[in-house]
Amino acid sequence: MAHIYGVNSVFEALRAQARPIERVMVAQGVRHHRLQELIQFARQQGVPVQREPRVALDRLTGTANHQGVLAVVAAARYADAYELIEKAPEQTIFVLLDGIEDPHNLGAIIRTAECAGAAAVILPERRSAQLTETVVKTSAGATEYLPVARVPNLGAFSERLKKRGFWIVGVESSAEKDYAAQDYSGKVALVFGAEGHGLGRLLKERCDFVVSVPMRGRIGSLNVSVAVGVVLFEAVRQRQTLDLRP
Repeated sequence: MAHIYGVNSVFEALRAQARPIERVMVAQGVRHHRLQELIQFARQQGVPVQREPRVALDRLTGTANHQGVLAVVAAARYADAYELIEKAPEQTIFVLLDGIEDPHNLGAIIRTAECAGAAAVILPERRSAQLTETVVKTSAGATEYLPVARVPNLGAFSERLKKRGFWIVGVESSAEKDYAAQDYSGKVALVFGAEGHGLGRLLKERCDFVVSVPMRGRIGSLNVSVAVGVVLFEAVRQRQTLDLRP
């Protein structure tokens, strides 16, 4: 079993019903309006709600801010990356993450990708944060909706994507091409590397295009979760423009 904590994350787990929820634990003495809504919703879903001493939730979450609520759920499951390829419709965006080891960054990226309508986030099995409780909490519940898959090698997976009609677009600060000049229509896989390291050489060589987000200030790069948001929502903007054309 695993734990999901935080009001928004537990709400989304209840709504999505993607994983069986054994029970919801609520800290004694916590009475704010949003938490009362959650308790009522959990009971409507037939999920038991237990009042527990706050120290019990503290013990299960460590130093994390659980906001007085925790759900005991089945362990997170990874999607099948190759099955996702086979089912991908024409207008699909995958987000591939090369060496993102900070769980807070991973959670923020998953949240952004879900909000932008991406089809999946793909991680390497090594040198990457995985679906921990911290990632689930930081994603504000987006992990309950957006498939997250792991593959042994992102480079080999990129080649598989190409054979299925995907364009591979790497995002790196050193690239000369402006991200806004890139065409994101059709099947696209956006590839992001870790801050300070960028994309691995072999993975970068497999990209059809490499773009960058121009910097106007004195700091030379964005947090990777922000960069994901900037590029993803440019792709969304372009696709909306295409949809409005006669």
